[in-house]
Amino acid sequence: VQLQASGGGLVQAGGSLRLSCAASGHTFSNYVMGWFRLAPGKEREFVATISRSGGSTSYADSVKGLFTISRDNAKNTVYLQMASLKPEDTAVYYCAAARAYSGERYYTRRAQYDYWGQGTLVTVSS
Repeated sequence: VQLQASGGGLVQAGGSLRLSCAASGHTFSNYVMGWFRLAPGKEREFVATISRSGGSTSYADSVKGLFTISRDNAKNTVYLQMASLKPEDTAVYYCAAARAYSGERYYTRRAQYDYWGQGTLVTVSS
């Protein structure tokens, strides 16, 4: 699976941004999708994940209620809508895909993902 993330940029604190991640190469609906981020001086951390059908989602506590993950299997794309952004949300955001064979499962750990996109930079100014 090839993943191409886009939509990053510079935004003021309190603003919103929507990231997109387009997938190609395999049947998109067979994959759990996730977003992770890497901030300066920190390890890559989980942000959000969504099941194959989109029926189940999970979020990091730090973004719960502020970020929304969604997917369009017809367009082979997963999205991350980010609202009320804070300077501490500044990071390179990566999308990732994990092969899943059944159910509404989702994955929150980096090691569970098989494929990664190149990342898109989000900078939130104060």
